[in-house]
Amino acid sequence: MSGFGKECAEVVRAARSGSYKLGLILGSGLGSLAEEVEDAVRIPYTRLPEFPVSSVTAHASELVAGHLEGVPVVILSGRAHYYEGGNPSVMRTPLETLKELGCDTLIATNAAGSLRERIKPGNPMLINDHINWSGLNPLIGEEDERRFLDMSEAYDPDVRAALKNAAAEVGEDLEEGVYMWFSGPSFETPSEIRMAQTLGADAVGMSTVPEVIMARFLGMKVGAISTITNMGAGLQAHGLSHDETKQMAPLGAAKIKKILRAYMQSIA
Repeated sequence: MSGFGKECAEVVRAARSGSYKLGLILGSGLGSLAEEVEDAVRIPYTRLPEFPVSSVTAHASELVAGHLEGVPVVILSGRAHYYEGGNPSVMRTPLETLKELGCDTLIATNAAGSLRERIKPGNPMLINDHINWSGLNPLIGEEDERRFLDMSEAYDPDVRAALKNAAAEVGEDLEEGVYMWFSGPSFETPSEIRMAQTLGADAVGMSTVPEVIMARFLGMKVGAISTITNMGAGLQAHGLSHDETKQMAPLGAAKIKKILRAYMQSIA
């Protein structure tokens, strides 16, 4: 632990006592889930030592602790991205805070572009593996041998199975696929999309991978779901924009909320 996670956890405990089970990172379109937390305390990131505040307009930058479906949860409503400051370990303190508060499982969500016809905009995709195309890593600079982290099952099989079961229970299709991380903030080129397809990626995005690496380093089990907001560059008739991401994200997010609630019911 860097120390800041413990300090942040103390701030949370001072506002609301108790231990927590599940941590959630809410990506674009999912902020409304944080508003549904029961018996909640809401702490702006600016009140938490060394917590990064996102410059992305769709991210609330607020920690919410309470209960959802009877499960004690800590929600990170919004994330900081590598492209905002060039630090791949920018989410270390938030993740250390979740771990310090007792969260043994992390569910990360994001907005992503699809590379496959079967995975359409407006639908969720369960991430079953990733490709770290950026080459960046939040563990660079770690001095002990824990940095040589096994990533064979970065996305926990039991968590993935539980999310698939939850999707079936609520009648939502949940395709699985490989997520490729590009650093952003510019969107990928059509040639980069063709390369990603060739390498086996099913979706591309600008977040999540460094968070997953850090969460696994901290000993947390991980699951992740993408909201598909568009097809990759060259796969749709029009160009890409962040406005499109913000417009399409709520469609897939509504489905993910149903899946997450069913998942939480299964672990309560």
